[in-house]
Amino acid sequence: MGRRVVVAIGGNSLITDPQHQTVEDQYLAAAETDHHIAALVADGWEVAITHGNGPQIGFILRRSELSRHELHEVPLDVCGADTQGAIGYLLQQNLINDFHVMGIDKGVVTVVTQVEVDAADPAFTAPSKPIGSFMTEEQAGRRRDEEGWDVAEDAGRGWRRVVASPVPRRIVEIDAVRALLDAGFVVIAVGGGGLPVVTDGEGRLSGVAAVIDKDRASALLAAEIRADLLLISTAVERVALDFGKPTQRWVDAMTLEEARRRLAEGTHFAPGSMAPKI
Repeated sequence: MGRRVVVAIGGNSLITDPQHQTVEDQYLAAAETDHHIAALVADGWEVAITHGNGPQIGFILRRSELSRHELHEVPLDVCGADTQGAIGYLLQQNLINDFHVMGIDKGVVTVVTQVEVDAADPAFTAPSKPIGSFMTEEQAGRRRDEEGWDVAEDAGRGWRRVVASPVPRRIVEIDAVRALLDAGFVVIAVGGGGLPVVTDGEGRLSGVAAVIDKDRASALLAAEIRADLLLISTAVERVALDFGKPTQRWVDAMTLEEARRRLAEGTHFAPGSMAPKI
């Protein structure tokens, strides 16, 4: 086995600003990210790619709600499956095109990935994962009162809908991911943190309404495939203390002890955003 890296692409990093949210805009953002990933492959790295889906799953869920008078609604876990296919397609096609230009003979494959969670996870009663578009506080309050949304302020950037985000316990398709990596493929997996499922007493899987944090799922994947490196791309320049405050300051490196202390202070890293990365 060569050097192995997990590259975790933020769902927000595929949307550069509120004026560039279309599929075409996301395709272009994916292309820029894929250029860097192709360079890693050219340098000899074995690459597994994960991605977030916070904005995208919110868009799909909202479309479903707006069309409920004409069409069936789409459950949240199935919305997640839609994003795994769509975002995987954007990343996969761009990377194949990069390899063609660079003369790299390597396949790219997207794996629909389920991730087991605990049905008793306290996250199901305390929604924290932001999804969808940013709103003003007034708009968020209206959605909460009129449509029953759970909403929260997101790291000083505005208000968003929030959903349950349980801790990932097991990647169901991990053997397939390992086999594909060992066979030389670039593998896109655990999209959106993986499709959240629970297991009943007889070992059968069923989906649940949640969005797993993709950074936690990416860390689990990195451990399972014995990766040498975990890279996380985001929509912000880098990690900051006191993010969004007048006292904000960038951080280039932290010791493990300092990272744990800063995280425990609870004032630096937003839940459902930078905190899971730390």
